[in-house]
Amino acid sequence: MKLKIIPVILLLAALAMTPRLSGQEGGGNPFAQAKFVPDISLILDTSFVIRDLDDEWFNMLWLPGFSRAGAAGRAAELDESNLEKGFNLNYAELSLASVVDPYFDLFAVFHLSQEGFDIEEAYFSTRRLPAGLQLRGGKFLSQFGRINGQHAHYWDFASAPLVQSAFFGGGGLGELGARLSWVAPLDVFLQLALEVLQGDNGMSFGRKGFELPDVSVADVQAPGLLVATAKSSFDAGNLTVLAGLSAAAGSSRHAPGLDDGDGTTAFAGSAAVFGADLTLKYLFDSTRYLSLQAEVMSRSSRGDRYDFDAVDGWLLRRQRGRQGGMYAQAVTRLNKRLRLGARLDLIWQNDVRLAGARQDLPGNLARYAAMGEWNPTEFSRLRLQYTYDRSRHAQVYGLWQREPVHELALQVNITIGAHGAHAF
Repeated sequence: MKLKIIPVILLLAALAMTPRLSGQEGGGNPFAQAKFVPDISLILDTSFVIRDLDDEWFNMLWLPGFSRAGAAGRAAELDESNLEKGFNLNYAELSLASVVDPYFDLFAVFHLSQEGFDIEEAYFSTRRLPAGLQLRGGKFLSQFGRINGQHAHYWDFASAPLVQSAFFGGGGLGELGARLSWVAPLDVFLQLALEVLQGDNGMSFGRKGFELPDVSVADVQAPGLLVATAKSSFDAGNLTVLAGLSAAAGSSRHAPGLDDGDGTTAFAGSAAVFGADLTLKYLFDSTRYLSLQAEVMSRSSRGDRYDFDAVDGWLLRRQRGRQGGMYAQAVTRLNKRLRLGARLDLIWQNDVRLAGARQDLPGNLARYAAMGEWNPTEFSRLRLQYTYDRSRHAQVYGLWQREPVHELALQVNITIGAHGAHAF
């Protein structure tokens, strides 16, 4: 009997000496998996939309000089949210993040919608490279400009700025590739970065070739896009200043609808996009602030354009384009729960020339938005946004006809789980 109780006593003694799961180094339950489970969060974004145009007509409107002829769903080219009148399930965003080991972090964001499941981001980042260097590899949102690197739930408004979506599409510039960044050893923040990307963005770039009856345009071998950025930030009392310069250059291929037999135009050439951004954020106290943010972007492109003519077939002409725009916004937080904001979107340059002849494209494409936002907690948001859009046009007998759009959207955004803090 005494011999049988000895193993029980030894087991109890061992358990008593085992460190608890409170974080003692080298201890813990060897079967506990909590320390290995990544941070997991789910973000749901829904909305109710009132618009003065029916969905079918709204979806057929063009952003002249930017929407692709033959592209199905032109509205979805520019924005992935609030597409239909009534109720919208804009997206559900599932994110996973964790420290892998002393050398790497891993981050992934999966975009869930009623139409499918997409990998929005999935990349590793190094932790211990010398001399202020960091390497990122996988699929990620480019750090071009101020807003492109942010997920939609972090935006101050329910939609991306007009110039951003015109140049990069509703999903922004997100690519497979690698990014090397360097933080300078200075008293102020200065970061320089270079991204080498596949170049599959369909609005400004693209690698996929196409076949015409008498012409074969080959695919561009990857990588086909380079992005360079410089960002700096400093504090002056209660004022924080963040400024940046960005440039992206690569091959450009697009032939929307051609594979389905509906395409009437195709392009093969190159494009470059340049941007400058500035953010000023003044803290009145620990709760209230005023933020002013603006970005200016310009795009130049050149190459061969093919247009189908019912009489002459496919026509080849040299195309050159110079287009530019900006947005400027002001957002204030009045207390812990309430924020108000207004934004101006404007594309002022829309110069496209075919065989040296300037195309008759509308300029001064403008959009105005105002929003009020109530945050019951940091995990939930209710936003009411009014948008007056004067950028969209209908093409009637070869002429552009402006179609002003009035839209009111109630957006509900809910978060559960552990979600890492966003960059400033």
